[in-house]
Amino acid sequence: PSALGPNVEIVRQQRFEVGPRYTDLKFIGEGAYGMVVSAFDHTTQQRVAIKKITPFEHQCFCQRTLREIKILSRFRHENIINIQEVMRAQTIDQMKDIYIVQCLMECDLYKLLRHQRLTDEHICYFLYQILRGLKYIHSANVLHRDLKPSNLLLNTNCDLKICDFGLARIADPTRDHSGLLTEYVATRWYRAPEIMLNARGYYKPIDIWSVGCILAEMIGGK
Repeated sequence: PSALGPNVEIVRQQRFEVGPRYTDLKFIGEGAYGMVVSAFDHTTQQRVAIKKITPFEHQCFCQRTLREIKILSRFRHENIINIQEVMRAQTIDQMKDIYIVQCLMECDLYKLLRHQRLTDEHICYFLYQILRGLKYIHSANVLHRDLKPSNLLLNTNCDLKICDFGLARIADPTRDHSGLLTEYVATRWYRAPEIMLNARGYYKPIDIWSVGCILAEMIGGK
């Protein structure tokens, strides 16, 4: 372990160079974007989530990462995931990975729905928080475009935060969006009809449709 250096930890064969501030890394999950771990922040004395992204192999990953960082760096709302810090190498030549530090949420709505049925009170409270966060997003003239249960993070207090703004766009109903639809690789279940039909002028209602699908899933339990 000493050969790795004091600032490096290995999690499932992935190298995390986030010390000395962040230590005691524990695996949370991974996907096409990279890996997420929890870590102890020695400055705040709290655990945080760290997302390691290696975006430079594909242009679309670069664009998604930059877009998410730019949007979330400007947003300040209790129902939207925050960015506490972005860590990278000191020089461009060394920059291979990016680490995004965010508040730690224990679960997401997708995992919760798989394991238990929600009460009416939980459904109302979750829906309220989703719409509250979405109102803030839309007030900034941004479309999320990828709302689904796995992008709604939860903690043990039932606080909900919207995450993953990699597909977000500035809202413009007059713009031809058809050239951007190649980025849509996420599940189709929550997409509005106008997106499925390759409509050119979709707008904020596409996110409202997704919320309706999520509400139906919470009520039906599947």
